Amino acid sequence: MSGIVGGVRYKIHMHVLGAQDAFFLARRTRKDSPHTTAAYQRDLAGVNTLLAETLSCPVEDLVIAQLTGANLREAFGVFADSHAKSSVLRAWSTWNQFLTFCVAEDLIAGNPMGAVARPRTPPLVPKPLRGEDTPEQLLTAAAEGARKGRDPWPERDVLVIALGLVAGLRSAEMRTLTLASVVGREGDQRLHVKGKGNRDRSVPIEPPMERIVEAYLKSCRQRFPQGRFDRESALLRDRHGEPIGRGGLEYLVKSCFRWAGLNDRVPTGANLHALRHTFATRLAEDGASASEIMALLGHASLATSQNYIEATARERRAAVASNRTYRALRDI
Repeated sequence: MSGIVGGVRYKIHMHVLGAQDAFFLARRTRKDSPHTTAAYQRDLAGVNTLLAETLSCPVEDLVIAQLTGANLREAFGVFADSHAKSSVLRAWSTWNQFLTFCVAEDLIAGNPMGAVARPRTPPLVPKPLRGEDTPEQLLTAAAEGARKGRDPWPERDVLVIALGLVAGLRSAEMRTLTLASVVGREGDQRLHVKGKGNRDRSVPIEPPMERIVEAYLKSCRQRFPQGRFDRESALLRDRHGEPIGRGGLEYLVKSCFRWAGLNDRVPTGANLHALRHTFATRLAEDGASASEIMALLGHASLATSQNYIEATARERRAAVASNRTYRALRDI
């Protein structure tokens, strides 16, 4: 059955699940990453369940006509009670995109998400490692094999930390690197990175980093003499020679901090991402422009990159203000 508003026919009794299938089909040309698609599916499914509970019907029976502002407000209210602000904000954005698609496809007359309050977007606060020489201390400790265990692998520890500190890579970007990702002639190499939202970028690496990569690959061949080392093989591997997983990578970095005695220098909740923030902050401190930071870190928005420059400016001012001489000036 359809409804007619202003001469336009709307499919108000189309099932919500069918509309969501159509939404994902339409997004195929955007080439979303599997991670992005999975996140969208979770956001839609989570609120679908709450809508079904609100309306006392099975999820598969939900229809477009039931996606009203009042119903969505109630469902999102329950969703917000058990989720963090960032999760609510992401779910709100997902549903807003889905319902915008429904309007474009003449499934509904208007987007009801305007009636659902959205959490304020928290400002980006860079979380670099604390301490001017912390990055150098961390690298030195890793190179000296500070991370003890049954099977120390300092070459890999150093490479992972360096990929964060001098290339600014995210966890997912590190895990998708292959041997073919290292391109260029010796002395002029770069990393080809598959970034967030399938945005590719190229990050130059200097000869010291080239040597770190080569030392790591040599250690891999020694550890896994029967292993595959073709161009499509994963660069970062676990202790069994398999591509390293997300949890394994996080644990590696966290334990490097612990063994180096630098746990107190890591911002809460940052860990591996603190390496990337340190890379960006140092770029800003050394005079890189927002557009340069954007290109090197793969940011989607120039405003995100600008935050590092503004944060660095505030930190410099705070450092100047802490100068003891200023206390004397105040008394004059």
